[in-house]
Amino acid sequence: MPNSLSSHKSNAAGGLPYPQVADKADFPQVEREILAFWAEDGTFEASVKARSTAKEYVFYDGPPFANGLPHYGHLLTGFVKDAIPRYKTMRGWRVERRFGWDCHGLPAEMEAVKELGLSTRADIERFGVADFNDYCRAAVLRYTSEWERYVTRQARWVDFVNDYKTMDLTYMESVMWAIRRLYDEALLYEGYKVLPYCWECETPLSASETRMDNSYRPRQDPAVTVAFELVPPAPGHPAESLFAAGRVRALAWTTTPWTLPSNLALAVGPDISYAVVQGEDGERYVLAAERWPALAGALQAAVPGGQVVATLPGAELVGLAYRPLFPFFAGHPEAFVVLAGDFVATDEGTGVVHMAPGFGEDDQQACEQAGIAVVCPVDSRARFTSEVGAYEGQQVFEANRPIVADLRKAGALLLHETYEHSYPHCWRTDTPLIYKAVSSWFVRVAPIKQTMLQRNQEINWIPGHVRDGAFGKWLEGARDWAISRNRFWGSPIPVWKSDNPRYPRVDVYGSLAELEADFGVRPPDLHRPAIDQLVRPNPDDPTGQSMMRRVEDVLDCWFESGSMPFAQVHYPFENSAWFEDHFPADFIVEYVGQTRGWFYTLHVLGCALFDKPPFQNCIAHGIVLGHDKLKLSKRLRNYPDPDEMFNVYGSDAMRWFLISSPVMRGGDLVVERRGAQPALERLEVLLDVRKR
Repeated sequence: MPNSLSSHKSNAAGGLPYPQVADKADFPQVEREILAFWAEDGTFEASVKARSTAKEYVFYDGPPFANGLPHYGHLLTGFVKDAIPRYKTMRGWRVERRFGWDCHGLPAEMEAVKELGLSTRADIERFGVADFNDYCRAAVLRYTSEWERYVTRQARWVDFVNDYKTMDLTYMESVMWAIRRLYDEALLYEGYKVLPYCWECETPLSASETRMDNSYRPRQDPAVTVAFELVPPAPGHPAESLFAAGRVRALAWTTTPWTLPSNLALAVGPDISYAVVQGEDGERYVLAAERWPALAGALQAAVPGGQVVATLPGAELVGLAYRPLFPFFAGHPEAFVVLAGDFVATDEGTGVVHMAPGFGEDDQQACEQAGIAVVCPVDSRARFTSEVGAYEGQQVFEANRPIVADLRKAGALLLHETYEHSYPHCWRTDTPLIYKAVSSWFVRVAPIKQTMLQRNQEINWIPGHVRDGAFGKWLEGARDWAISRNRFWGSPIPVWKSDNPRYPRVDVYGSLAELEADFGVRPPDLHRPAIDQLVRPNPDDPTGQSMMRRVEDVLDCWFESGSMPFAQVHYPFENSAWFEDHFPADFIVEYVGQTRGWFYTLHVLGCALFDKPPFQNCIAHGIVLGHDKLKLSKRLRNYPDPDEMFNVYGSDAMRWFLISSPVMRGGDLVVERRGAQPALERLEVLLDVRKR
């Protein structure tokens, strides 16, 4: 027993020493003495070695981003990551616990950009990609010693010596192998799709990244109702009679006025009933019939004396042409027509959807089905290009004001309001996202969705409702996964393409040996820019002029973390038997938001590559909040310093406080300075019992 908790006296009966418990325990000091003993004795290492490999309990430790210090969310997860393996160890199981580091991606890049005084992709390119990535490489290891100190102080047993890093060459080669396997199974493809896009990071994000718990937040945007003048149809059209009294205009509502210069179509619900409203001046307006009562008051000034004079199904509006609001794409083939859309709703707006296929997923799909090609006159920084000359160079959100003003001048603006709604933001920079058509590489999810759903049923989730709730519902609606990022510090997309479209060719590599075979050199490092310098003639070009060049994108860092089960041991190049015997894991734990993050990426790759669930038991705990009931924030300083809590209450009291709370059953937990006090008092009760 540590000296700070006891002293020894003679036992009157037998003269043997026995511990006398101190009147007041200094629990933090007790813990420090125990930690020192464990370190000197090698207790953790001995606890693993003493148990047979014939009876193993497999635990996967999800890699944290190595670009900052841990907070209470990490500490809570760490306590659970210790408690379950420790319990299994006490029951005779061998439980290896290997720490890992998530080194790549936006978290590391954004910190480097800030520290180096950079801003844009162009700034990084001027600084030098090699120098920038060298800076990122050094920066991600800056906090490792502090992490080790925190994790050790919370009495968590874990192997830091034999850790893995996602930036290691062996790890990255295993990730390459996974990409090649997906390509061979026709599950990898390049596409041009509308995706969530961070214009500060200048890269697309995946749908799962916009569903993280801190991505949506309130935002105010201008909401406008605009009038599109319909063109009278040819005789015999079902809607011909609408135009007998004069001009007819369809009313559309949008909270993104900046997308209106790129409008190419309108959409109506074919089964929705639409009202024809006629004003005192004889002009007619079309909108969903059930929306007119809600909008009549607000539109009184624009449509004085408006009365419903007719109704018709949306199907009769389909095919009508209309005049563009702006001249920029007036000659675009097949454009400026009313389309049918099953996504059109009538819970808000007008029941008529303005379609800008470069900036909306439904818009793109509907327009492409109608033969309307995408236009996207916005650059990587969300500024208008020369295609829309009147607004060239303006950031899209800033362009809302002049666009609305121009609509008002043109008589097309009927209503302008301020609309507050929940809006997606970048999970790393807090920047409001836009949706933008970009070229990206995707993992095709649809062919494996049923496998993913079936394998999910084999997992024991805690709490149980996660299986068919948060995780199951997410799997049911899963879309193809955008895995490429237009960035610098990350695992490269191992794809080389011909630089001449007249001689197309795509090569996907799955190992260093394959690269060496084609390029004559075995890369000592897979990071940019060295990997980009591997170039060779296109074998399919008889002229010998075109070259095979790597696509510049790097991988989504979530793909790397999802590769952890096999990449940590350099599978399949090494340790194949070990991996096959240790997959799936018996146990993992993270907070419930990882149903869209690590849990999901593990599951996609586990099912796609191995046709297995990647883990058998999973605790998805709730969210730890600051004293203001907001998500923990270093900027807001809304939580007590963990070091202070360790020094005042000790890690055992914190462990008891966190693990016994409702957060372990999926609820939220507010962390306050005195939150661990009741747990400390319980420890003191145990001490009192020991004294008796």
